[in-house]
Amino acid sequence: MRKPLIAANWKMNKTIAETQAFLDAFLPVVADVSDVEVIIAPPFTSLTAAAEKMKSSPAKLSAQNVFHEEKGAFTGEVSAAMLIDAGCEAVIIGHSERRHILKETDEAINKKIKAARAHGLEVIFCVGELLAEREAGKTNEVLRTQITAGLAGIPAEGIVVAYEPVWAIGTGKTASPETAQEAHAFIRSLLAEKYGNAAQQLRILYGGSVTPENIAGLMACPDIDGALVGGASLKPESFMQLVQFKR
Repeated sequence: MRKPLIAANWKMNKTIAETQAFLDAFLPVVADVSDVEVIIAPPFTSLTAAAEKMKSSPAKLSAQNVFHEEKGAFTGEVSAAMLIDAGCEAVIIGHSERRHILKETDEAINKKIKAARAHGLEVIFCVGELLAEREAGKTNEVLRTQITAGLAGIPAEGIVVAYEPVWAIGTGKTASPETAQEAHAFIRSLLAEKYGNAAQQLRILYGGSVTPENIAGLMACPDIDGALVGGASLKPESFMQLVQFKR
């Protein structure tokens, strides 16, 4: 049985004070939650403040990005060792905004995953197609390319995959449970090709305008194991509802 995972990706939102206020409101409510894993990914500047607040919480702290090198002349980058030092247990890699706005390649994403796993960070590895690619019938082709290249040379341990149809991120358009399940089932088949039976234990999250209103329908699908949440994770009240969803 795969334990559901609900992850908050705050993107470029929240100051240190706003992060602390959110956690003061949110963490007491989930203190006794044991049937759902919770991950929170604030911006880099709030990581250490969040780590201090989350010390006694079952929720895990995640970063939103990492660089593949250990150290050196890489202005503005942050290494996996630095994330560990800041209190992180996980990191999001390959988010569509980094792929399409910041032009990250599958090769760069693969290097980042290797660096993160070398330091024991759990990785939320994001994949997904553009609207034009879906309309052209290329969804499976895109997913195969991203997963094959992104996970090349990487063992299954410590990997969570997040399927994010780019056309549904921040648009208010959510893939129907049927559409999402179809993509998740295909992703699991790709993971099975690579990892064999271990693919049945890997969690695949859905990301793309997830809300308290649609979470139950998505989570009822057999291959959807949780959600990577953007906008609805910015308010303690709505994120609480997502964590406390009922199947």
